[in-house]
Amino acid sequence: MVHGPNHVTPPGGGATELVTVHDLTALRYPEMVTDDVRRWPSLLERSLERGAWIHTVSHAIAAEVREQWPHAADRVVAIPNGFRRPPAPAEGSDAARGRRLAGGERYVLALSTVEPRKDLPALVAAFDRIASADPDLRLVIAGPDGWGVNALLEALDRSPHRRRIRRLNWVGAADRWALLRGASVVAYPSVYEGFGLVPLEALAAGTPVVATRIPTTEEVVGEDAALLVPAGDPDALAEALQVTLADEFAAAARVSAGQARVDAYDWDRTADAIADLYHRIANPL
Repeated sequence: MVHGPNHVTPPGGGATELVTVHDLTALRYPEMVTDDVRRWPSLLERSLERGAWIHTVSHAIAAEVREQWPHAADRVVAIPNGFRRPPAPAEGSDAARGRRLAGGERYVLALSTVEPRKDLPALVAAFDRIASADPDLRLVIAGPDGWGVNALLEALDRSPHRRRIRRLNWVGAADRWALLRGASVVAYPSVYEGFGLVPLEALAAGTPVVATRIPTTEEVVGEDAALLVPAGDPDALAEALQVTLADEFAAAARVSAGQARVDAYDWDRTADAIADLYHRIANPL
């Protein structure tokens, strides 16, 4: 068997092929990816012609793959990604450290590589809408630069509250969990995703989530663990952030409801399911 864990797999010389597809951004939003990413669908189609199976990391993406390649629908298997809760807070990864990194006691946090589908400029616009009425609030955007970073830099330059927005680059695990634990709310404004790891991390850290209503986010957090808003709508995003910050009781109830969502995703369960899939497709009846 040959397993390509990132959208493509080379010819297996007659071996069974399995391809993991994380999302269909290259097809659904080609304007949001680079030229090299736009090339992988044609490579995947060659694999499908050879009889390859497809593993997707969420049921939402499995549905999209079956719609895109109906002739291979019976070879598409959804096995969601896993998740492990963080260790108990230790020195260097507690909420107080997160607030020091943020430069303030109250902040909205976004964690992601900076690329178009994350729609971080919309988050900056949403923050601008609520910042004047909440002078102690900050916005923290943490994650490495990716393709399309200029759009975020332009949004930051336009922001009248630029001095209250902190742009961190890549952060290690300890700082990541510190930022998550210290945040007042985690924002997840993506236009499109293959899974939804950041909302799970936020809920595991005990922090409320405001996210866009896209299929994968709905699948991961459901309706009761986060406030969901339309993608690409800064006004709705701003309102949801404001509501979450103002009603701590309701926010805490959503975090509590989200613990069952966190527990539903487990790496051991994922690994077992992948192993079962190997046996199933390598030894057909």
